[in-house]
Parts: sequence; structure tokens; C-alpha cells
Amino acid sequence: MRCRRRWLAFATVEVVQADSWGVSFGYTDSDEVFHPADAEVRQAIHRAMGAPDDGTGGPAPSAAVEVILPGETFRAPADLEIRHENGSTMAVASGTAIDHRALGLGYHTATAAAGGTPKRLIVSPGACHADPDLHTWGWAVQLYATRSTDSWGFGDFRDLRRLNQWSARHGSSMVLINPLHAPSPVASPQPSPYFPTSRIAKSPLHLCIEEVPGWEHADPDLRATAALARSLNNDRRIDRDKVYASKIHALSKLWAEFAKASDSLQNSFAHFVVERSDALLPIATFFALVERHGGDWRQWPIALRDSASNDVAAFAHNNDRVRFHLWVQWLLDTQLRDAGRVGDERFDVMTDLAIGCDRAGADTWVNPTAFCLDMSVGAPPDAFNQLGQNWGLPPFHPWGLRELAYEPFVQTVRAALGGAGALRMDHVMGLFRLYWIPDGSSPSDGCYVYLPFRDLLAIVALESHRAGAYVVGEDLGTVEPYVRKELAKTKIFGYQLLQFEPGSAEDLRPDVLAAFTTHDLPTIPGIWTGSDLRAQIDLHLEPNVTGVEAIRLSLATRAGVDHSDPTVDIDEVVLGVYTDLARAPCAVLNATLDDALGVEERPNMPGTIDEWPNWRIALPVPLETILDDPRVAAIASALTR
Repeated sequence: MRCRRRWLAFATVEVVQADSWGVSFGYTDSDEVFHPADAEVRQAIHRAMGAPDDGTGGPAPSAAVEVILPGETFRAPADLEIRHENGSTMAVASGTAIDHRALGLGYHTATAAAGGTPKRLIVSPGACHADPDLHTWGWAVQLYATRSTDSWGFGDFRDLRRLNQWSARHGSSMVLINPLHAPSPVASPQPSPYFPTSRIAKSPLHLCIEEVPGWEHADPDLRATAALARSLNNDRRIDRDKVYASKIHALSKLWAEFAKASDSLQNSFAHFVVERSDALLPIATFFALVERHGGDWRQWPIALRDSASNDVAAFAHNNDRVRFHLWVQWLLDTQLRDAGRVGDERFDVMTDLAIGCDRAGADTWVNPTAFCLDMSVGAPPDAFNQLGQNWGLPPFHPWGLRELAYEPFVQTVRAALGGAGALRMDHVMGLFRLYWIPDGSSPSDGCYVYLPFRDLLAIVALESHRAGAYVVGEDLGTVEPYVRKELAKTKIFGYQLLQFEPGSAEDLRPDVLAAFTTHDLPTIPGIWTGSDLRAQIDLHLEPNVTGVEAIRLSLATRAGVDHSDPTVDIDEVVLGVYTDLARAPCAVLNATLDDALGVEERPNMPGTIDEWPNWRIALPVPLETILDDPRVAAIASALTR
């Protein structure tokens, strides 16, 4: 059975094994083996979408939104008034076709003269901002782990600025950092930056408190808080609970004094609130409610579970704590933008967009119909993770998202690009299809669901164009053939990892970001010493031993060393591998500070929770020492092309 033409019209350029709701009949793995989807799993997914169990009928076309790409026209179904994003209007007679250029890029609204529900017209350039001559390199860092002696136990935007200044002097023009998304404002925030309460707000943990307005007048209590927070640097294990407590305490005191700030600062904050209130006011309201009622909105008083209720509006009205959380977001925006400047030049901070958010968090509270809350996304079993993965994140509801005119997705992408010079989209295949797992099921009992990728890519292109920022899509793993064609057409750079490429680095594609590893994979020292493989075995993760041994052998070949010689210095291996990577023709090259410093532990061990200190391992030395380390300088020299 093949999918219907209606689904094909906006979901894919090729025929896929899916029904008219986008629920697949199975998938083909990297070894070309077809895995049929379980009928009960498909039924559960249909029910979550509000579809018949057998997926018949297909969803009705949405009247809420239409996406228009270059070369396309919009035909008025009736006499309309089109209100452009800039406020100008144009009258359009029924049956008139208006082309892409006449409409102009942006988000416009078409309203019938006879009344009815307005339709959103999203006019996209069809391709992201991209420099065809881009050739650069940069560090891929877990910012929380990159602490200076001045940090409050957590890498912050001042540390990022210092790293960027050093990198610019050594030939780099970009840095890739972990997602900056906000955790829930509770006493024990979620450690994973890929499991946020909101992808629209940023995490206050990354603020440099000593650069917040008013710190110059800090009282003895705040000075003591700073000293205690800096002592957290003595422990390599990051304590987010204590970091959060110290920063929120300090921010609350500084907010109480912000009314005394200069007119220019007051005006800057006021402008930010006006510009971003549509997206951030609901999130700030959620944060203030969490501080009263706990982190899971599904357990709140019933009247507060609906973000659009009168009770919520009454709570938010003139609420000082809501305004405090808006102020914190303004500070984050300001400090991130400062970190992305070196002198008069822009230094591209590549932020990372996680694939989802907490089902009990802010984004699902604001737009619950945009998600399927009784499903989780993940990955099926594969050669390197034979148990599969359940990430515990609810997927966007493809049809609910369209009925909201894609606004939650627009706000998510726009927020990730705010203050950034580039964007990495984690698991970019999630724009095309996602592996859904019904709650209570194992990762092997899941099913792929296809999404309206044409529309989603058009939105990414429009937001990238407006931000003047290029986009990289992490397309590792099982990828259907049409996906990379569509990414290339949209000018989204792909991803290649040297450890999975059998050939020469010179054979890598030019339109990619190339690296050796990611946050979910072992470091070069972890592979070379065998410590990462031993850790996986001890954790009963069923690693692919043969595959890991093959990667170790390829390390030796790339570095030009003898894999059987126990006297080979790990620093020689690391430098050799990155010297090999420097030969690649790729647009962007990435190296990790973990590799440069000989760190054997990976930041995250998929398939574990408390068994491994995921997202809690700081780099072994402070930033000041890192920037004086000859190993770091040697890799920078090798990668400067």
C-alpha cells in the first residue's frame, strides 16, 4: 500500500511507505532490511492523532496556512484583503493569481471580504542564507563544561566570549555550543540541554552574573554568593542545583534594583519586551507559575492548566515575577549577542536546536494541541545502539501544527537563531519523519511518522534568511535518499563524522560540517584507550565491539601510528586525526576541546540515566589553562586552512 496523493502533495517528493496520515508501514535500515511496523503500534499512533485506527480517510486540508515558494503563486479563492507583515494591505479579486515576488517574503494574512477564518501566507525564499565560499573551523564545546576560574560552577557567556576571542586570533570564525534552551525553573533543573521545558526561552544558567546591570553595586551578601558559587569549580562534577540556586538568588536581588538602571538600559529592556512578548510572555508566565505550583503543569489547579484561561491572564497581569523572567531573557539575549562579537567583527556562535521538549514543560502548556503528548520520539535499534533509543520527548502533531499555522515551529526556529550566527538542527531528519514510540512501549516497538517537510523547510529558510545565519542539519544515521536532496536544495549543510567514513578526509562532501565525534559518541581518547568500550560493556549497553575496534584501527591509520604500539602518545593520535580532518574540503570543520585535552569520558552516554554522569562532566582544567595549552594551539594551527 502506498500513501495517497494528498499526503504526497506536501510531505515528500517520492512515494513513501505510509498511509494518508503519514504513519509508516515500516522502515528500511542501513543494511537494506525492511522492518514492518506492528499493527497495534500504528493504531495507537492513529488514535493519538485523532485518526481512525486504520488510518483511512486522511486529514482534511488545512484552511489555516499556505506556504509559497519561489516560482509559485497564490490564487485567491474569494475576494480577499491581504495584510502584509509590515502592515500594508492589498485587495485581491477572487480567482486572481499572485506570484511569490508580488507577495514579498514574510508572514502575511489573507482575509475574505465576506468574513471567515483568516489564512496565513508564509512566503519563503526557499533556501537558507549560505555563503558559497564558506571555509572555516571552530571548536565544538559543551559550554556548561567550559568553566573559567571566574565561573559560578558553570560555563557562561563571558567564558564563551573569551574562547571566541582566542579562537579568532587562531584563525577560527565560529563555535558550536550545546542547546541554550531553558530548563524548568525548579530546585533541581533537568541536566540534559536536549530535554528543555522550552525551546523558545534560554537557560539562565549560562548568564554571567557579574556582567548583569547593577552588579557593580553588589552588596556583601551577593559578593558572598559569588565566592560560594566559584568554589563549585573545585568539583569536576557540575552541580546544577547549586548553580541555579545561586544565580536565581543573585538575579532576584539585581532585578529589585533594576529600576535604578540608566534610561538606555530601561529602554532596551522595554523594546525587547515589545518585540518578543508574543513568544516569551506565555513562557515567563509559566515560569512564575512553576515557582508556585511545581514543575508539571498537568498537576496544577485545573483553571491554570489552560494557558489561555482567564485565571492565567489574571495571574500574569502586572505580575512582577513574570516581568522578572522576561528581564532574565533580555539579559540572555544581550550577553549572547556580545559573545558573538570579536571587536567589530561577527563571530558565528552556532547554537543547537534540540529535537523536542519536556511533555510537562512550558512549550506544551502554551500549545498543547501542537504535540502528541502520549507519544515519545526516539530511534529504532541499529548497529551502534542495539537496544534502540527513547528520548522521552513528545513529537509535534503534524496536523495540529498546521492548524496553528506553524506558529509554534516558527517561534522555535526564530528563538534558536536569536543572537546566533549559525544553527545546528539536531536530528534534522525530524523535519521529514520521526520515530514515534507509544508511552509504555520499548524503543523496538515504534513506528515512523512523516511530517510536512516542504513547509517546515520553507520556514527554516525564511528565518535563516532574516537572521543572516547559515544552517547545519545533523543528518547522521538512517536517512532516506530524498532527505539529503531536499536539504541541499534548501541550502542546509549536512553532517559527516570522520569516524564513520571509510575513505580519505579529502573525499568528504564540501557542503557539510565535518567532525570526528559528537556529544553522544566517544572521544578520540576514549576510543584509543578502550575506556569508552569498557564503560559501555559495564553498563550493559551491548556495544558493537567489532565496529569500535574498526574505528580504533582507522584512528591509527589517519594519525599515522601503529595501533598495536602501547607507547603511542594519545596527544599524537588526536593531533594526527585532526591534521587529517584539515584536508577535508568541507565548509565547516569542528574539533572538540575534550579531544584536545585528552578527555576519555563522553559528555552523554545514550541509554543511561543515573548510571553515567550525563551532561555533568566539566573539562578537567579551567578555561585560562585551556587557552595556554600547546595541544589546543596545535589543533587550531592544523585546522586553520
